[in-house]
Amino acid sequence: MTTLTRRLLPFACLALCALPRAHADQSTSGIGAAGAWSVSGNAGIVSQYVSRGFRQTWGKPALQLGVDAAHASGWSAGSWVSNVDERYVENGRLEWDLYGGYSGSLGPLGYSLTALYYKYPGAVIGATGTRYDYGELSAGLSYKSVYAKYNYTLTRDFFGIANARGTGYFDGGANIALGAATTLNLHAGEGRVAGAGNDYWNWRDLKVGLTRSLHGGWSAAAAYTRAFGATHAYDHYSTGVPNAAGRIAYSNPARGGFVLSLNRSF
Repeated sequence: MTTLTRRLLPFACLALCALPRAHADQSTSGIGAAGAWSVSGNAGIVSQYVSRGFRQTWGKPALQLGVDAAHASGWSAGSWVSNVDERYVENGRLEWDLYGGYSGSLGPLGYSLTALYYKYPGAVIGATGTRYDYGELSAGLSYKSVYAKYNYTLTRDFFGIANARGTGYFDGGANIALGAATTLNLHAGEGRVAGAGNDYWNWRDLKVGLTRSLHGGWSAAAAYTRAFGATHAYDHYSTGVPNAAGRIAYSNPARGGFVLSLNRSF
């Protein structure tokens, strides 16, 4: 078993164990019949983990695991994990997401409201003591293949940036069926970091990709992604922590690049 697998396994098991327990609690409380719930999982490997335009694994591959529980009424909850790189997330090697919310539709118009919490165990800015963990509320609308979401930071801090409550991220795009089990994925995002002086970290990002559904729950995807900082904050980025050789690694996590992925749903 690899070091990466050993790190991810406890979190994956926790997520898998927690959701069926929540399912049982709902059934015994009379909120819904057991048959109204469905539980699904997903696993994937990507050539690099890019989130909101930023290369969180410093250009290296990532293993990602998730589990979701959905009720016929529209309520759902889930958990997802991925490795990250401590050169981008100071003292962090793992991202663990927890989320839950409600979604529904009015004819062709879909809507959703989701609470999310992003956990980076052990990750903290050494100079300030600010943690990378943060929570958001996400509101979304969709019409056929087009969607728009807005994420609002509820916690005091945002991804290592102190006093950033109110940070917003707009995510808009489309997933257009091309036929032959292939989907064109288009995305544009804009992040505005709240708090005095924090607009230094504002950014925009774009993604264009293709996803192909395969047999047996498998899918493959390829995408080009790129972020654009409002300033030069990301051009020569570093956590400032020396590696084992005593050198500090610098990179531009916003620069453009391709992401290849293979995923399995079950």
